Amino acid sequence: MSAITHHVPDAILASYAAGSLPQAFAVAVASHVSLCAHCRGALEAHQAVGGVILEDTKAVAVSASLKDSILAQLDAPYTPEPVYERNGIFPGPVMEVMQRHAPRWKKLGMGVRQDILSADAHGSVRLLYIPPGQAVPDHSHNGLEMTLVLQGSFSDETGRFGVGDLEIADETVEHTPVADPGAACICLAATDARLRFNALVPRLLQPLFRI
Repeated sequence: MSAITHHVPDAILASYAAGSLPQAFAVAVASHVSLCAHCRGALEAHQAVGGVILEDTKAVAVSASLKDSILAQLDAPYTPEPVYERNGIFPGPVMEVMQRHAPRWKKLGMGVRQDILSADAHGSVRLLYIPPGQAVPDHSHNGLEMTLVLQGSFSDETGRFGVGDLEIADETVEHTPVADPGAACICLAATDARLRFNALVPRLLQPLFRI
């Protein structure tokens, strides 16, 4: 795997460490961190700072009923969450969302395919398969989009993104990602709002493809 050059911005990493990042983006960040030693070290630093802040925070009294409820939960039988290991190109956090070993691809046209892993009112997480040389239609954004490369690479107006690289695009970014020559580009894409496509046909198909 080539060197990772596009990392998680510090503010987003801090939100992830604090547990305040929306689930869709948390999956993208966790997946990148699992691949990137640089961001893994930065995350550990944020978590250490958070621990110090908690230690220095004054205790707050709680009601007897809340205290009893917390103690009851602590006494409840503990069932450990399953640990999902990396499988092929898919990091553990992606496998956790998939809960299976192979994507269920659906065709979007021109060889591009997607698998929507999760979607609700707060955002969506999907896998995208883009053949070499194929472009995702020119678009901008109504919110935030995180794109993590799992296989191959793509290039757009902001640069080139290889395996492990994370692109962050917001309302100010308009781009046309194109898969580079070589292996097909497979990405994990997390969004909190629908994309804004410039061409008519993608806009007409957008409700069907839920992107």
